[in-house]
Amino acid sequence: MKTVTAILLGAGGRGMNSYGPYALDYPNELRFAAVAEPNSGRREKFAGLQGINGANCFESWEPLLEKPRFADAAVICTQDRMHFKPAIAALEKGYHVLLEKPMSNDPDECIRMGEYAASHRRIFSICHELRYTSFFSTLKDLLEDGRIGRLISIQHNENVASWHQAHSFVRGNWRNSLESSPMILAKSCHDMDILLWLADADCTYISSFGSLTHFKEENAPEGAPLRCLDGCPAENGCPYYAPKVYIGTDIDWLPSVLSNDTSTEGIIKALKEGPYGRCVYHCDNNVVDHQVVNMEFANEITASFTMCAFTKDCSRTIKLMGSKGEIRGHMEKNEIEMMDFASGSREVIHLEESKYGHGGGDYGIMHDFVRMVRDSEAAKGLTSADISVQSHMMAFAAEKSRLEKRVINLKEYMSELKNR
Repeated sequence: MKTVTAILLGAGGRGMNSYGPYALDYPNELRFAAVAEPNSGRREKFAGLQGINGANCFESWEPLLEKPRFADAAVICTQDRMHFKPAIAALEKGYHVLLEKPMSNDPDECIRMGEYAASHRRIFSICHELRYTSFFSTLKDLLEDGRIGRLISIQHNENVASWHQAHSFVRGNWRNSLESSPMILAKSCHDMDILLWLADADCTYISSFGSLTHFKEENAPEGAPLRCLDGCPAENGCPYYAPKVYIGTDIDWLPSVLSNDTSTEGIIKALKEGPYGRCVYHCDNNVVDHQVVNMEFANEITASFTMCAFTKDCSRTIKLMGSKGEIRGHMEKNEIEMMDFASGSREVIHLEESKYGHGGGDYGIMHDFVRMVRDSEAAKGLTSADISVQSHMMAFAAEKSRLEKRVINLKEYMSELKNR
């Protein structure tokens, strides 16, 4: 069996912790041959873990992709605004590409990448891991088997968790749409994609409402300083007090985001100097902290999606309503409950827990991408770029609807984008 070789562009949380481990766990299937990462600590750590020699370590993706192609594939995990150029450059060099979501924060670039994927004989997949989870693939199988008759409507919730919102979307890299992407794209293009997949038809109309309501200066406790460690009078009662969130946390990936030194001293230093020590009410964030999206599909299925920061757990829950029954699911509990209207029967399906992120989806997408690269250059996976374009357009249209307070016709919206 051929071992697939890959280069990694961006050794942040996703590149380092979500996709890199696959090569360590399955060295006969995948080997990383090079890395490009501006943070020297992360670059050196990834190179050390993967056995990459110094000559194949780069501070940016440009010099890496200027070299003649020396691997089979490129895994691209740069920031949202840095996806288009390296993805196209890698494809033109002859690499197969696995690109972190979202494809781009620019709808025109998404469309161009989708067209490129459709016209070139290279594998070009987008990291929509949810399609590869046992949870959502089981839901898809139940629908296709007709277990609840004809699917009529979907209710889907993304429970972001208050700590996660504060970390990623108030203090972190995705806090400001001018620097990254709108919340519906950065966090929830996964959910637009899974709804499109389950509905199994084009989305025709979409509307959305939401706002940034809580994480803003007017809601700061009296006397709250710009940084939590500068003597905040509300430290005991504030759920977002940074030392409480980051020191002694049982969320294993959180400290490594703050600093390469994850000791208590290292984290305190990062909180004093870096962005994650800021008061959540005194940040430069502008993305929403709650949003709802309503959708109609070409086969008359309707769907509602709710994204909310103000939940205890970080989880996804879903309800599928059909002509003969209904399904309720909780992704993080790995539990699916199915009810039949005629018999009144109730069946509960318990799924095995995976050690990989996104409910095993991180493993699933890497496994499938490696298989496609190894076995067939003409293969197309569940999340090929030409497929993923539509769910990205749904996210862009939802944000347009939210800002303009109107229903968006997806066909007209796509036509406007292509003709401008």
